[in-house]
Amino acid sequence: MELVKSAELFAKQKHSGKNTNGSTYSKHLEDVVNRLKSFGVDDEHLCAGWLHDILENTDTSFDDLHGQFGSTITVLVSSLSKDMTIPRKQRNKEYVKQLKEASINAKLIKLCDISANLSDLKNYKASKSKIMRQIRQNRYHLTLIKNDLIDNSNPKIQILLNNTNKILQKYVQTKTL
Repeated sequence: MELVKSAELFAKQKHSGKNTNGSTYSKHLEDVVNRLKSFGVDDEHLCAGWLHDILENTDTSFDDLHGQFGSTITVLVSSLSKDMTIPRKQRNKEYVKQLKEASINAKLIKLCDISANLSDLKNYKASKSKIMRQIRQNRYHLTLIKNDLIDNSNPKIQILLNNTNKILQKYVQTKTL
């Protein structure tokens, strides 16, 4: 548990002063980790939950993360991170490929991230077009990972998928996932 606390403090420090979808970044990270806890994941996955956005949203490098948290956590976080050093169009293509090829554990973290992002939208102070862009992006990422998650035998995953789908239905009056 000491490792999890270290990841929490590191993430909160690196994201200090940042906001996401209308709340503080630390609140978002906490929401992701709380969802992960409901699945009974191990400490390494809780750490990755705290750190899932750190490579793409802060000045933290892969090597920095590896030095502090080791290869298992760093590789998991990396599989959830866009490569911010390449052009946007290529970055998005690479990220889609990464999500499709990610481990089931990485996909579970991504599901918790998407769920937290969508739950926060009610507090998001942005234009309708920006909100809709966020919804489309989260919905698209969910379509990339959901089949592998559905195939998992954990019924809690199906519950979280259903709840996430309900949130999407509130915002988008189209066919659900």
